[in-house]
Amino acid sequence: MTVSDTVLVSAQPATVYALVADPTRTAEWSPENRGARTPGAGPLAVGAVFTGRNERHGARWTTECVVTAADPGERFAFRVRAIGLRTPRVRARIARWEHRLEATSDGGTRVTQTWTDERRWPDPVAAVVDRVLTRSSFAAFQRENLATSLARLKQLVEA
Repeated sequence: MTVSDTVLVSAQPATVYALVADPTRTAEWSPENRGARTPGAGPLAVGAVFTGRNERHGARWTTECVVTAADPGERFAFRVRAIGLRTPRVRARIARWEHRLEATSDGGTRVTQTWTDERRWPDPVAAVVDRVLTRSSFAAFQRENLATSLARLKQLVEA
């Protein structure tokens, strides 16, 4: 399952990239991210590992992520490869996140954020877990999350 959304931002791709490629900034626009620890300051390179703290409906968890693409001004992507309450101990394929940036003719940027579910659960189990964790289907929940994230990112960049 993959969910994407797009927003047009009045800023150069390099400006947007500097934000989305620095996971310590994600909490500024994400509805469920509460911060991240990274191996260094600023945009991360391919192979960098970081942890993210998240919260949804009062539930809190921590993820371990690895950067899979870091093309300045064009694309930043990472894979969530472990999860846990305070420490990401359970290793599993969980999800992929990607930001694609395209320069527009007016000097702005088309930002496309994509979430791909990589869980290998049987569909009936995933459906029950999704209902408990999101109070809807995960796809519907993520569509709303992406729309909120992109609207907040646009406000941040354009402020």
